[in-house]
Parts: sequence; structure tokens; C-alpha cells
Amino acid sequence: MCRSIKTLRRSETATTTGEIEAAARQFVRKVSGYRAPSARNAEAFDSAIEEVAAASRRLLEAMAVEVEVGPDRRTPGSGRARGAGAHVHTTALTASRA
Repeated sequence: MCRSIKTLRRSETATTTGEIEAAARQFVRKVSGYRAPSARNAEAFDSAIEEVAAASRRLLEAMAVEVEVGPDRRTPGSGRARGAGAHVHTTALTASRA
């Protein structure tokens, strides 16, 4: 299980609230075994994400890591920051479906 967990925080920059939420979501998915919950379990799933994110933020702040309000700056699975490349990829997919 632990081999596939990705590092979502860059040590050289401030962490964003979006990155903390992404890490919490990844953790809850691993623990629950589901990528997305059923409608019946959605509230519990979302509540767990909020709790894990809050605990993660407390941990980072206790470690003197700067936390900024903002989106997750990483594209899932790529290991690169979001930017022009992500936009081009999305545009290319949209164009190919038309």
C-alpha cells in the first residue's frame, strides 16, 4: 500500500490548502479501498477527508511549514506542477472528442 503513495508537498515552497486536501483524499482512498464512495457513504468519506486534512495542517504548522490558501499545484500522476502543459493536454483531449 505505501509504495504507491505520492509526496504531495514540495519542501522548497509553501504548502497549499489544496495540496493538503489532495493528500488527505489520497489517504482516505487508500484506507477505504475506494476511489469514490457510494452515495450512501459519501458523507462519511467527505468527513474523513476533512478530518485528515485538518490533522495534516496542524502537523505541518507545528513543523513550521508555511501553509497558503490555494489549489493543488500538481497534476495527479505527473509529478510536475500544473501549468501550460496541463492546459494544452486538456485542450487536446477536448478537441479530439469533438
